Amino acid sequence: MTLSFSILAGTAFLIALIHTVLGPDHYLPFIALSRSRNWSVKKTLLITLVCGAGHVLSSIILGAIGFTFGIAVTQLKTIEAYRGEIAAWLLFVFGITYLIWGIHRAVKNKPHRHMHHHGDGTEHVHKHTHNDKHIHVHDSGRKKITTWILFIIFIFGPCEAFIPLLMFPAFDSNAMTMIAITLIFSITTIATMMVIVTLSYYGLSRLTNPKIGRFGHPTAGAVLVLCGAAILFIGL
Repeated sequence: MTLSFSILAGTAFLIALIHTVLGPDHYLPFIALSRSRNWSVKKTLLITLVCGAGHVLSSIILGAIGFTFGIAVTQLKTIEAYRGEIAAWLLFVFGITYLIWGIHRAVKNKPHRHMHHHGDGTEHVHKHTHNDKHIHVHDSGRKKITTWILFIIFIFGPCEAFIPLLMFPAFDSNAMTMIAITLIFSITTIATMMVIVTLSYYGLSRLTNPKIGRFGHPTAGAVLVLCGAAILFIGL
């Protein structure tokens, strides 16, 4: 292992780590949706893994095409910027849609009372909600749609730092170094996403307030909107 490779490998690791940690859109959507939709930790991590893989794989494919056909790095970065804008708008619109749907569901699930009369003359009040744990067969399709939308958003979401990182081994035409750097960057990005999601999942599992559960969907929608807005208007 040469000194230059060690430096490049370390740089790839740090860039992937910082890029992921400083990009809340890499993990907040999974945290919010897993909480609102009562996903198990296994399902949450599986969705995170698949979306993370799609996220880095799309940039890897674009970079491979660019270097194969001699497309300039500046052009590739422009394409990545367009992809990033598309992903941000998709996340923003999805968040608004989910927020509106969540508010409607929260209003519909407002706790209400029923008076029960018994034959012996006694009466009592029964309080209940049509909560999210009352799952019907037709709900499964909606949950799959949510997962697919999230996956598509991450497919469009670029790894902005990845292609410039490949410039150095590309100039040396060193295929093995390019593969190694690609693996380091990809594994670090996905692993960081999954670690943050896991820690947040178990941290939030301590919150059992029924009011939080009722407003879980609107909260998730608001998180998605904020993530999209942060990318579009702040450049986060």
